[in-house]
Order: sequence, then structure tokens, then C-alpha cells
Amino acid sequence: MIIKILTYRLIVLQLIEIKPPADKEEIENFLRIVGLNVKRVRKEKGVSQLELALTIGQKSAAFFANAENYAKQRRFNLEHLYQIAKALNVDIAEFFKNTESANTST
Repeated sequence: MIIKILTYRLIVLQLIEIKPPADKEEIENFLRIVGLNVKRVRKEKGVSQLELALTIGQKSAAFFANAENYAKQRRFNLEHLYQIAKALNVDIAEFFKNTESANTST
């Protein structure tokens, strides 16, 4: 029964041209890129982690530091990203760019 369901699911995915979901490694890489892009834009704007954290309602820069570097698996949620984009006066899409600096930044 399980094999039939999996086979049916694969056929349906192929028919409607939907890719299988991302694996854990791909998602973690995406979250790192988003965090590094936030960090890049924040630095370009000359804003400290603490200033930006307080602006979006965080109590300290610790969460921000972890989320920018995907440390301790901390990450920004959509509300954070929206607030950060508004605070830094940038298009939220800027955080999703797969740029060279996001791939090599530490």
C-alpha cells in the first residue's frame, strides 16, 4: 500500500512538474544566505546589531548575532525580515539573493 502511494505521488509530481521538497541541508543553506544578507545590508547601512534589534522589538543583540550567522540554528522569521527591511529601507527581496558575498561571508 505504501509503495503504491509513493509511486502515485511521484507520478503526480512528475505530471504537474513540481519538484520534491528541499532537503534539510538545502534549507539550512538558504537560512544561512538570508542571515548573511541581513548582515551585509545592515553593515552597508552602518547600523549596529543592537540598534536594529531594538528597532524591531528584540531586547538584545544576541538573537540578532545568532540569526545573522545561523548559529544555534537561530533564524529570522518573516515578521523579522519585514521589520528589518522597513527599518533599513530596503526591498525584502534583498535578503533572499544568492550573492557571492552571502556565500563567502563569515
